[in-house]
Amino acid sequence: KAVQFIVALAAFYLINDNVGFLSAAASPVATLALSIICTFFPPIITVLAATALILAHMYAVSLGALAVTAMIMYIFYFRLTPKMAMVVLLTPIAFMLKIPYVIPIAYALVTGPICLIAISCGAIVYYMLAYVKTAAAGMEGEGAEGLMGQISAYVKQVFQNKEMWIVIVAFIICFLLVYTLRRQAMDHAWKIAIGAGAVANVLLIVIGDIALGVHTSYASLILGNIAAVVIGLILANTFGKHEISAIAGLEF
Repeated sequence: KAVQFIVALAAFYLINDNVGFLSAAASPVATLALSIICTFFPPIITVLAATALILAHMYAVSLGALAVTAMIMYIFYFRLTPKMAMVVLLTPIAFMLKIPYVIPIAYALVTGPICLIAISCGAIVYYMLAYVKTAAAGMEGEGAEGLMGQISAYVKQVFQNKEMWIVIVAFIICFLLVYTLRRQAMDHAWKIAIGAGAVANVLLIVIGDIALGVHTSYASLILGNIAAVVIGLILANTFGKHEISAIAGLEF
């Protein structure tokens, strides 16, 4: 319950801090109260509450932002990945904490490739929220024509975001590399997998940035992957070989 409370508090705080357009919902009191309530329910309630909170902030921006966000989150949270909704939630949280590279390495250690769907969806949710945060002031329109313009611009900007696709491709390759290496019958397989995953993250992001003309903070890239290595080693040392293999077979 303590971990569940911390996850809920972090999720609601980061959502409010990044897209807190509805002042009543973004207040510290509301954030704390919602976190306490969610602690006494199954984790899926935290996901649902986070979704409702995001939609409330989108409504405060415009109907266009609400419509597109609701559609995307319905598809990603409840259609494509209903059993992995927590992964979809934790991925944008990692982005907001500036350590997104932890996600593919950590989940490759404790899950199977099916988790890649949820990780990719979580990355899209983050870039969706990031776009609204920067474009909120210009997302006002009058009547049906204004609403359709908002929706068209929103969808176009999110799904034509080169940085987002570079990150998603890098995460997929990193995940598969770590997953493959940590299953090998060799000494220090997990440590080798973690290190290889971090190196792959850095190289793929840099190559993608150069090829597509995207700028990424290399300091954040390196520090984020150092954090990924540290957390990966903690997971490996905590679970042990047999326990990690068992967890990898769980169905989400």
